[in-house]
Amino acid sequence: QVQLVESGGGLVQAGGSLSLSCAASGRTFSKYAMGWFRQAPGREREFVATISSDGRNTYYADSARDRFTLSRDNAKNALYLQMNSLKPEDAADYYCAAKFSGRFSGVYYLAANDYDYWGQGTQVTVSS
Repeated sequence: QVQLVESGGGLVQAGGSLSLSCAASGRTFSKYAMGWFRQAPGREREFVATISSDGRNTYYADSARDRFTLSRDNAKNALYLQMNSLKPEDAADYYCAAKFSGRFSGVYYLAANDYDYWGQGTQVTVSS
């Protein structure tokens, strides 16, 4: 069982930056691939980025690539998403998710239903 708690959301002007964090409970965090998803009002939840269990491999949605950086600290059971050059279309509720995966096998988990555990979300608002 993994419990996830996101933080760091807020209001930022377009072009600004925010850093999201996800704190995980449990002693097996290092065996989980992690992902960030977002959901804007009236839209489906969409993939943002994912990172392998050891933190060495990342994959980004086209909308996030070159602006967002995903990292993790397994010693602290923490996941981070640094978001730069934010745009109004980035505004959404952001969710972290965990997928039990073990050692990285070259597979990235891009679908919401790949993941086993979810946080409650943190809201990001971007003003134009």
